[in-house]
Amino acid sequence: MVLATRVIPCLDVDAGRVVKGVNFENLRDAGDPVELAARYDAQGADELTFLDVTASSGNRETTYDVVRRTAESVFIPLTVGGGVRTPQDVDRLLRAGADKVGVNTAAIDRPELISDVAQRFGSQVLVLSLDVRREADRPSGFGVTTHGGRRSAGLDAVEWAIQAAALGAGELLLNSMDRDGTKDGFDLELIETMRREVRIPIIASGGAGIAEHFAPAVAAGADAVLAASVFHFGELTVGDVKADLRRHGITVRD
Repeated sequence: MVLATRVIPCLDVDAGRVVKGVNFENLRDAGDPVELAARYDAQGADELTFLDVTASSGNRETTYDVVRRTAESVFIPLTVGGGVRTPQDVDRLLRAGADKVGVNTAAIDRPELISDVAQRFGSQVLVLSLDVRREADRPSGFGVTTHGGRRSAGLDAVEWAIQAAALGAGELLLNSMDRDGTKDGFDLELIETMRREVRIPIIASGGAGIAEHFAPAVAAGADAVLAASVFHFGELTVGDVKADLRRHGITVRD
């Protein structure tokens, strides 16, 4: 059985609004998250990803409220990330309506968080969000970053993904910080490099600009493709992306 490739709009949420920039800078307002989520549900999105881009304690309750309202209005899986530091944070998000939860910086600081969450809630709940930049001195040529790509974590991206999968991460959100918001296309070398070594599903993120950018990411090894600004500002619909994937013989859900 061939699994369908998933198309996932990403909502970067700051203080209850969707924002988008280039390389996580010069953020501009892209709309109300609940309205956008409903639009993407109607367009045939397979999942939605919410990333709380500021993730401060002051924004926490706003995020829970947005997740609750969105979960009530759409019927596709929601992944929520940003500021998740403890199993209790995961529990609260699941109770608010999230289906999966993304972890990033807290897992780098404390890798046992991955196994704690996987053992308590199941691996299928846990998405490792990985912000990657090219770093020539890393064995794979790719390094892990934090703080919106501005700070190196001192880790090789492939080695960290392998470790996280072994600890219980169920899926990998692979975000190219070099390509984020550029609309130059996905980093195919990054996807291929990761796919050779990592068995869990890979969501490719960072760089989508036109419908024709998505099929090469799948060919490189992605199980799902994620984009933000091209959807938010009406340059593409989910249907446009799925139509082009079908043209390339890639199975997608209707």
